[in-house]
Amino acid sequence: MTTSKQTTGRPTVAIALALTAMLCFAVMDGLTKILSQSLPIPQILWVRSIVFCALIVSIMTAQGRPLRTLLNANRPGLQLARALLLVFEGAAFMLAFKLMPLANVHAIGALSPLMVVALSVPFLGERVGWRRWCAVTAGFCGVLLIVRPGFAHLEPPVLIALCAATLWAIYQVMVRLCSRTDTSDTTTLWTAVIGFLATTVAGPALWVWPNAVGWALLAAIALLGGAAHMCFIRALSMTQPSLLQPYSYTLFIWAVVIGYLFFGDVPDAWTWSGAGLIIASGIYVWNRERIGAKSA
Repeated sequence: MTTSKQTTGRPTVAIALALTAMLCFAVMDGLTKILSQSLPIPQILWVRSIVFCALIVSIMTAQGRPLRTLLNANRPGLQLARALLLVFEGAAFMLAFKLMPLANVHAIGALSPLMVVALSVPFLGERVGWRRWCAVTAGFCGVLLIVRPGFAHLEPPVLIALCAATLWAIYQVMVRLCSRTDTSDTTTLWTAVIGFLATTVAGPALWVWPNAVGWALLAAIALLGGAAHMCFIRALSMTQPSLLQPYSYTLFIWAVVIGYLFFGDVPDAWTWSGAGLIIASGIYVWNRERIGAKSA
């Protein structure tokens, strides 16, 4: 773990970490869909938070890092809001996974990088040209394809997935804001501690005792979630969110594979078309930002 407030100039490492995070997220989501059919979502979140918090604290303690110093954030209000937002985002996605095929959820979730572009203007002070705004609009049109023309199938699960995608986009922007004043270690520790405290409110109250398979799935979900968030937080602290944008779309590919292998789900033509439009729009935005960075 690094102690610098922001690491730059290591895009290759950041990309590798982002790709690893996407794979971990996809497998975790598949296991969550299985487990959520028998256990309450707050319980799953609570166990995942316990393991993640214990893992982070153990690693930092073993490295001789002063936890009290790391918790001394320069913008504690922002860190608190970001960590709580992640809890609600995780719950929203888990509920969407329970109610919808994985690929459909992630097709809608693929809109998040485009939302990051839109949110980067007011919150990060970035400039976005008309071409990129057109791409963002095209991405929203892709969502309309997924939910069908005329909103004929705009049902509560779809709205939950859209809400989760929005929260995930806001979270990424907030991570970047935190990286301007705090180290990635501080951000990670706040994520772990606040996530544990927040989920402890509801997790124990809704506890359902799992069987042996349930315990194994809970452990796997917790470890995968911890690894994914650690990788993604580090990746965001190493480079600009826009650079990692196209690699986030690999999550949809993994979701299709896992959805087919675990549940026999195959996305329909509308989902493929909408996801293709969203991903193409996102890659176009990334390319425009890359060209702009070279000419700057």
